[in-house]
Amino acid sequence: MRLISPGANPPADVDRYLLPHEQEVITVRKHPAVLLAPVAWAVIGLIIAALLSDTLLRHESGLVWIVWGIWGIIFLRFLWHAINWAVDYFIVTSHRFIETSGLLSRKVAMMPLAKVTDMTFQRSPLGRILGYGTFILESAGQDQALSNVDHIPYPEQLYLEVCALLFKPSKEDGGD
Repeated sequence: MRLISPGANPPADVDRYLLPHEQEVITVRKHPAVLLAPVAWAVIGLIIAALLSDTLLRHESGLVWIVWGIWGIIFLRFLWHAINWAVDYFIVTSHRFIETSGLLSRKVAMMPLAKVTDMTFQRSPLGRILGYGTFILESAGQDQALSNVDHIPYPEQLYLEVCALLFKPSKEDGGD
C-alpha cells in the first residue's frame, strides 16, 4: 500500500486525474491475487505443453508447434493481465475516490467523498488468507460509477484511513 505523504509525487498516470486543489492521500494497486487465475492457466498450460511435446506428440513436429502456439497465446493472456494490473490504481484523495483501469481503453471511475453514505469491506476466505478485500461504497439513492472495488490490499488499514477522511471530527467534537 502506498500512503502519500505531503509533497510526495504520485505516479504520472494517476496525477493527471487529480484536480489542482486535491491532495492524494492513498494510492494502491489491486492485490496481486488478481493474477492468480492467469498465472495458473499459464503454468498448467506450460506443464501440459511440455508433457504432450515429450510424450504423445514426440514424433509429430507440426502438432508440437500447434501445442506451443496455444501455450504462447495463454502466456500472452497472462502478460496482458499483468500489464493491466501494473497500470490500475485505486486512489483516495482529499475529496473523492478514484479507480483507474485499462491499458488501451482507459476507464476512470470516481465518487466524491461527500456522497458516500456507507462503506463496507468484505473478505472472502481466500482474501483473508492472501490479505485482500472488497470495498463497497454506497451513496444516497443513485447508482455511482464506483461502487465495488475488489482486491484491495490491507483492507483493514485502508478502511481505517478512509474512515478517518470520511468522518473527520467536527468543531463541536473538538476537531479543527
